[in-house]
Amino acid sequence: MPTFTVLLGLILNAFSGAVNKMKSIGNYRIKEFFDKVTSTLTYVVFHSSSKDAVVIDSVLNYDNASGNYWQESCKLVQDFIKEHRLEVHYILETHAHADHLSGSQFLKEIYPNAKIGVGENITAVQDVFKDLLQLDIPDDGSQFDTLFKDGELVKAGALEFKVCFTPGHTPACTSLCFDGFIFTGDALFMPDYGTGRCDFPKGSASDLYESITNIIYSLPDETIIFVGHDYCPNGRDLAFATTVEESKRSNIRLSEDVSKDDFVTFRSERDATLSTPKLLLPSIQVNINAGLLPNSDATGKRFLKTPLTERS
Repeated sequence: MPTFTVLLGLILNAFSGAVNKMKSIGNYRIKEFFDKVTSTLTYVVFHSSSKDAVVIDSVLNYDNASGNYWQESCKLVQDFIKEHRLEVHYILETHAHADHLSGSQFLKEIYPNAKIGVGENITAVQDVFKDLLQLDIPDDGSQFDTLFKDGELVKAGALEFKVCFTPGHTPACTSLCFDGFIFTGDALFMPDYGTGRCDFPKGSASDLYESITNIIYSLPDETIIFVGHDYCPNGRDLAFATTVEESKRSNIRLSEDVSKDDFVTFRSERDATLSTPKLLLPSIQVNINAGLLPNSDATGKRFLKTPLTERS
């Protein structure tokens, strides 16, 4: 008879390989949507009986060279929700993303009763970038419908999840913990890729170490982790689900035997070599504003800001 580990491996392989199939965990169903351009994973989580649902980390398609945006990724999510007759309660953000624009407002137009939710520490990110980009936006988080507190239990119809602050990649990162599975955003990736970078303003490798080891790794070993990005290292197929046990054992950047000093040293040295994300500036000024695009001017056009800095 196969061992538990073998069976778990088979389950995870099915999760990561069967991209067009829903994942079932108890009464919960999870469907992933992968945006290849930004390597972003969007998830719809719903209750199999009540059809209550939440959307996690939606994407608005955007071409930085032309300034064109479109709703292909949101449309895929919308079609799935319609097909399964789901009632969307929340449109959730794990943090203010720096690599893609959020599609939250476009989904909100379709599901006006859904609330756009993010961790309350989003104000720390707004504080930095509002001044840096001279944005005329509120910096108290009021453009979001809900600001979650650390440890808050959230009900969405028959769904329930716990908000766990997992700062480090940014000061406002949250993980969303359901019964038996967790969405880690950009804190923790698949074991063969590692963790999120920590060189954004107010990011902290020390904080990320504590977030992963004290929060994510404290969950039961069998807890399934759904990651926020997959970069398919070495050309492997898309993978987006692992476990706490597997991550502790084999995450190449932060297995359970890696010390805090070693992790901080690695992240600091590694992050210093990384390029600025291509969509950082357009993404951040939209995402810290709850996915709202800039207001139109008198001609009906919208403009994003790009500060110019002479390179030394």
